[in-house]
Amino acid sequence: MSLWAEQGEAQEGKAFWILGMALLIGAVSFWDDRVGLPPSIRFGIHGAATVGTAWGAGLKVHAITVPILGTLSLGWMAVPLTILFLMWMINLYNFMDGMDGFAGGMTVLGFGFLSYLAWKGGHQFFAILSLFIMGAAGGFLFHNMPPARIFMGDVGSVSLGFLAGAFSVVGVHDGLFDIWVPVLIFSPFIVDATVTLFRRLLRGEKIWLAHREHYYQRLVLAGWGHRKTVLAEYCVMMACGISALFYSEGRESLRLILLLGWVAIYLSLAYSVRVIEERYAEQHRSKL
Repeated sequence: MSLWAEQGEAQEGKAFWILGMALLIGAVSFWDDRVGLPPSIRFGIHGAATVGTAWGAGLKVHAITVPILGTLSLGWMAVPLTILFLMWMINLYNFMDGMDGFAGGMTVLGFGFLSYLAWKGGHQFFAILSLFIMGAAGGFLFHNMPPARIFMGDVGSVSLGFLAGAFSVVGVHDGLFDIWVPVLIFSPFIVDATVTLFRRLLRGEKIWLAHREHYYQRLVLAGWGHRKTVLAEYCVMMACGISALFYSEGRESLRLILLLGWVAIYLSLAYSVRVIEERYAEQHRSKL
């Protein structure tokens, strides 16, 4: 058997594991959309799917590389941290599906960049799968732009969050890129959801309750509206994806500059949202 055929079979084996787990998550999420399920059942299925991916399929993030500083081997922590990453991707994608066209746009751009990187790295099977997901999301997005006529629901957002995380782990596990590449690509979702979660934790709020404190929600409430906000988010998504491509090809110094640069950009964006809110509140006070 040729090396090409062996690599193809290995890719297909991983893909079938991931797709099987995605079907399990999708079926439970569809049932949850229809009748509602207790959180214990939802999270139990999510946990089973992530364990099946990290342990059953043997897909895990073995190390975290920090440009110039070196690589930290995760050792025995590789499996639990991979499971945690997948669980967070599942839930944050669901959290961020709160604005017309938002999750659909992230899916088109995110899986588009993943498809290119997989194809470039010789993972044709995953490149094609990512392209299919991108195409399906594009068709959905046509009807989901504000004002939306159809909606994703948990069956869409939860499944896509899992697939985004799982395909990212495949790329890291197989050496196509390090963890910062998919983190950059999906950072418009990852940063917003993660920072919002920690802000609510620090205030002692019940994080499982519905809220409107994500940055994209705050922009909508501050008068930007859905269309303006989602178009601005698309610009950030595109910039993040292009930066991830440069990161994957760049030298260590460029990689570090890109990571630090995006930390500064996100801090600036967070401050800008606060300024927009204050100006909007001031305008309303002056009208009273």
